[in-house]
Amino acid sequence: MDARTGFIVLCLIGFSCAETVKFLDCGSVSGKVVTVEITPCPSQPCKLKRGDSYTVNVTFTSAVPSQESTAVVHGVIAGVPIPFAIPIVDGCKSGIECPIQNGQTYHYVATLPVKDEYPALKLVVEWELRDDNTKDLFCIKFPVQLV
Repeated sequence: MDARTGFIVLCLIGFSCAETVKFLDCGSVSGKVVTVEITPCPSQPCKLKRGDSYTVNVTFTSAVPSQESTAVVHGVIAGVPIPFAIPIVDGCKSGIECPIQNGQTYHYVATLPVKDEYPALKLVVEWELRDDNTKDLFCIKFPVQLV
């Protein structure tokens, strides 16, 4: 089996075929973002279908130790941040082994549910992961379109 066939097989059996997306760092003071991936998102802005859920994977390196981490997500519409509920806000239950160590790289993995009742529109998602001192381990913004 050549490398291309192997990649396709891995995708078909459910391994990561995530798309790396462009993002804006919006104030990561306690860490540095390496990559942001959203599954599925074949093109940008990501078209998120109402009623579906998406996986967000943020790879970051922490610049501080922290016993815990908390996710805060907003949809920014016309410059106004609106709280966006995610199923699990505890970063230590989202792929991160806590306590977080200074200088270590982590893969934060979360589900982004898009409810049926959300209107079809374009917006910016602002996603923060906060440390013990409520400082951002990462803060990212990326555009999406709800369809």
